[in-house]
Amino acid sequence: MNSHLARLCQLAGQPSRRIVGLMSGTSLDGLDVALCRLTGHGPGTQLTLEHFQTVPYEEDTKARIRQVFAQEQVSLEYLTLLNPWLGQLHARAVRACLREWGVGIAEVDLIASHGQTVYHAPRHQHQHPDFNLNATLQIGDGDHLAVGTGIITLSDFRQKHVAGGGEGAPLAAYGDFLLLSSAEEERLLLNLGGIANFTYLPRAGQDPSAAFSTDTGPGNTLLDATVRAHRPDLAYDEDGRLALAGQVHADLLAALLDHAFFRAPLPKTTGPELFGAAYLSAAQMSSNTAALGLEDLLATLAELSAVGVARAVRVAFAGRPTPSPAAVYLSGGGAHNPALRAALARHLPASARFALTDELGVPGDAKEAILFAVLANEAVAGQPVAIGAGRQRVPAVSLGKISLPG
Repeated sequence: MNSHLARLCQLAGQPSRRIVGLMSGTSLDGLDVALCRLTGHGPGTQLTLEHFQTVPYEEDTKARIRQVFAQEQVSLEYLTLLNPWLGQLHARAVRACLREWGVGIAEVDLIASHGQTVYHAPRHQHQHPDFNLNATLQIGDGDHLAVGTGIITLSDFRQKHVAGGGEGAPLAAYGDFLLLSSAEEERLLLNLGGIANFTYLPRAGQDPSAAFSTDTGPGNTLLDATVRAHRPDLAYDEDGRLALAGQVHADLLAALLDHAFFRAPLPKTTGPELFGAAYLSAAQMSSNTAALGLEDLLATLAELSAVGVARAVRVAFAGRPTPSPAAVYLSGGGAHNPALRAALARHLPASARFALTDELGVPGDAKEAILFAVLANEAVAGQPVAIGAGRQRVPAVSLGKISLPG
């Protein structure tokens, strides 16, 4: 038997596994690297986050990715070259982090790589007459990561989700359910990344079919892109200062919300392909707000993100005795934006208690990288997990493709 395959069999039987989780989101800030110790599998999974670091992308790297990111037409040659190039870049980042942490290659069992999403195309969004299917594409080739680090690598988690009947996103429900369910309370885990999404978790021990995850609309993607377009010297609105100085424009907000995505049933998924510059420009034209100042524009976009979340929560909790879970735990870059948090507090029920996932032992900035480490742990040592029911059902598949170092 191939020695790496024998190693996989050995890992499956170990009581714990040391896994590096990698995540690069739509904000293109950099690569999140989380070294996790995962003990057990399934609902009994125990996590120890040993190290975490975000390796910033240089401006050249961001520029290369933006050439293909959420673009309908790109150079096929450029995309083909960027895929292994990014895999090699991520491999160097992993090696550098391990050296800094004093961890040897042989001390790491697996890498779990999300890759860099460059295009997300669920069926409801692309509506292409020739393709009645969901699709998504992440680059940063797993084979290059495995060979470049010498560590068995799992990647293409979203592809397997699509193959199993899902839309490829959001995947948070798997890890959230296994890691963060509580017998004391039902929880809403709200991730404010480029696209906002939440996972609803019933109390641990209750019917898992009630758990589900859904996108709600833009999180930071429009906020960050608008700041860059108006202020090239800034990457984002730090501490929400610009948005807090502005006023919400009701007509523009109404135009932004007049989109079929916000009326679609749950669960649903989307991306910057839908909520990009063209979407914002069309809403500004229809509301006669093309000349709106940056501060008012950002205040309105923060309100849009919050209203999208609140509408999805109302739909999810329609007919229930309470309008939302008592506990809402935040993660993602938007959790650090006071303007976005204030907007959420205005639109979610006053009874909701807001906190960071840090209180649950999962740092919000590291949460997505951790969740992919959990998915890799399940793929190697666990069993396929099915969550939700009906339209909200998440397919029971072991996620991730395995790449061997040699």
